[in-house]
Amino acid sequence: MRLLFFGDIIGRAGRNALADYLPDLIRKLSADFVIVNGENAAGGFGITLDIARDFFDLGVDVITTGNHVWDQRELLDQIDNEPRLLRPANYPSQTPGKGSGLFVARDGSKVFVVNVLGRLFMDSLDDPFQTVDRELERVPMGLGADVSIVDMHAEATSEKMAMGHFCDGRASLVIGTHSHIPTADAQILPGGTAYQTDAGACADYDSVIGMEKSAPVQRFTTRLPTGRLQPAQGDATLCGAFVETDGAGLAIRIEPIRIGGRLKPAMPDI
Repeated sequence: MRLLFFGDIIGRAGRNALADYLPDLIRKLSADFVIVNGENAAGGFGITLDIARDFFDLGVDVITTGNHVWDQRELLDQIDNEPRLLRPANYPSQTPGKGSGLFVARDGSKVFVVNVLGRLFMDSLDDPFQTVDRELERVPMGLGADVSIVDMHAEATSEKMAMGHFCDGRASLVIGTHSHIPTADAQILPGGTAYQTDAGACADYDSVIGMEKSAPVQRFTTRLPTGRLQPAQGDATLCGAFVETDGAGLAIRIEPIRIGGRLKPAMPDI
């Protein structure tokens, strides 16, 4: 089957890029399943249920999140009503929402998606490795699911890479989010798991990781507080990955996608 994964969608520019490009990409690439990370979609901070529904209308099947999931506080009372919108699975068990789910792709395949938050340089939650291990054991690929995908939302590249190798052979794709910069290491690991350290943001790259650049530059150069960061509003680059799997759910192909905006385009040949 064919999967599309897109990294952190930042503000209106990222949402516009998704609306402009995703429906055509689904058709051109014959994508069976689409995941986006939406934790920065609402003004750069969090996501609302209305925005999530707009994404579903575009063809998105599942939305993952991360450490900004609760920035729009109304989501605390709403997330239980939308199982396709995930929060990290290693939050405490009493936290609203779900951190994983089993979904049906366009070709009828069962797709298991797990969303976890790293711990290095992040708020400390439960161990993401134990959490992913438990989830993949609960819904094993080849038995409970045809394809399994892990969104590792983390700061440290080492922690993301360790998660890739930890899941190798047990997941179709392990992909990092949160850093907002697309990495050049898309690969298939020895056991057959597709991996990329960070999918990159869907954002205006004339920015500082998707945010209008003057305020963060001032913070770094003066060490003085500035006003609230605002998403950059120029043309965004849609950044993500295209993954193709075999009948066992293992990856046979992973290629980066970059379309629109300032970054050099990258598209898989079909």
